[in-house]
Amino acid sequence: MRDHKEITLRSVEGFKTQLLAWAQQFEDIVWLDSNQYLQPHSSYDCILAVDAFTSIQTDSDNGFKKLKEYQSITNDWIFGYLSYDLKNDTEPLKSQNFDGLDFPDLCFFQPKKLFLFKDNSLTIKYLNYVSDEVDADLKSIEAFSLQNESSHKNDIHIESRISKKYYINKVSTMLSHIHRGDIYEANFCQEFYAHADMNPLETYFKLNEIAQAPFATFFKNGDKYLLSSSPERYLKKVGLEIISQPIKGTTKRSEHPEEDADLKTTLECDPKERSENIMIVDLVRNDLSKIAQKGTVNVTELCQIHSFKQVHHMISTVQAKALPNISAVDIIAATFPMGSMTGAPKISAMKIIEALEDTKRGLYSGAVGYFTPEGDFDFNVVIRSILYNASKSYISFSVGSAITSKSTPEKEYEECLVKAKAMRSVLEN
Repeated sequence: MRDHKEITLRSVEGFKTQLLAWAQQFEDIVWLDSNQYLQPHSSYDCILAVDAFTSIQTDSDNGFKKLKEYQSITNDWIFGYLSYDLKNDTEPLKSQNFDGLDFPDLCFFQPKKLFLFKDNSLTIKYLNYVSDEVDADLKSIEAFSLQNESSHKNDIHIESRISKKYYINKVSTMLSHIHRGDIYEANFCQEFYAHADMNPLETYFKLNEIAQAPFATFFKNGDKYLLSSSPERYLKKVGLEIISQPIKGTTKRSEHPEEDADLKTTLECDPKERSENIMIVDLVRNDLSKIAQKGTVNVTELCQIHSFKQVHHMISTVQAKALPNISAVDIIAATFPMGSMTGAPKISAMKIIEALEDTKRGLYSGAVGYFTPEGDFDFNVVIRSILYNASKSYISFSVGSAITSKSTPEKEYEECLVKAKAMRSVLEN
C-alpha cells in the first residue's frame, strides 16, 4: 500500500525547517517533533504527515466508535486529534461553555505522504499511487527557501477570559468541593484570547525556539491550527506494552546554575506537588487496569524531576501490558481524557470543572498523535499550545493547574502565568 524510500540526511535540522515550510501548501498537516529531547520511549525523533487521502471529522456523539471503524477500515497510518470533549462520549457529561474556536471534537486523516525521522535517517512512505512524486518532492523541499520574517512583530493584544479576582473566587469554590469531600484534586483552567490574524508557521517556529519541548506539534486542518510546545505524553502503545507519563508539578527555571538547582530541589521535595502527582498516578493506574492484563500495571518512575528549557516538571511513568484482544481505540477510550488534565475522582472532577470553567476546552487538554497499521499509537497532551481559527481571526491559549487541599489560589494563579509565558511572548512580540 505504501512505497518506502530511505535516505541519510547531512543536516537534519535544516531539512526539517525546509520540510515543514514546504508542507504549508497542504490542507492537512500533522508535524510531531521531539526537538532532540533524549527520552527512552520514543519511536521517532520527528514525523510529518501531509495531504489527506481519506479523513474523518465528527462531534463527540459515538466519536470513539466512529474512530474505531475508520481506523479498522483504513488499516494504515492515520494522524489527528482527540478533543477533551470526547469525555461526553464515554460518560454522561456535557460541554456547554463558550467556544470561540469551533474545532470538531475529533479529526483524523490518512496521509498520502509520510516522513519519519530517526537520528540522521529519513524514511519516506508514500501511498503507491503518488510514489512517483517522491524524487520531485525531495528536490522541491531541498530547494525550498524559507522567507526570513523573524523580525516581524505579531503585536497581538491578549485578553484574559476571567480576571484574577474571578479566578481566585473560582479556585476557592473548587477548594470548598475538596474540603467537602466531593473530589480530592481537579485541574482548573483559564483561557487567554485575541481577535487577530497571525502567521501560523512563523508563530510555531518562535514558540518552538523558546520551549523546544519533546512533544511539539504543528497541526493544520484547513483554516484551523494548533501550535504546541507540549512536554507531556498521554499514552503510547507498542505491541501490548502501554505507557503513560503524567506531569504534575511545575516550577520556573533560572539562568543562574545554583538558583536553578535550588528550584529543582524545592520542587522535588514539595509535599503539595508530590501529592498532586501521586494522586494522578493512582488515577492513571486505575484507568490502565481497565484494559490491562492482571498484575501488569506498574509505576516505573515516580515524581522524577525533568528539566526543560523554560521549566522543571515532575513526571511519573506508568506502564502496563494490554489485554491481547482489545483494540487500540478501546484502550484510548478507557483512559481518556488523561488524568493530569482532569482530577480525582475523575468523573466528579470533570463535572465540577465544567461548572466552574468559562470556556469549552476543545482541543486544549485533548491529544494529538497517530496510529500505525499495526495498531500501535503515540499521543501527547495538548498543553502549552496556541489554537487558531484563521477564518474567525480567533487566537486562544489556555493554562491550568491542579487544585488540591494544599492549594493557595494566589500561588495557583502565579503558576498559570508561568505556564502562559511562552505563548504570550510569541503572540505579543
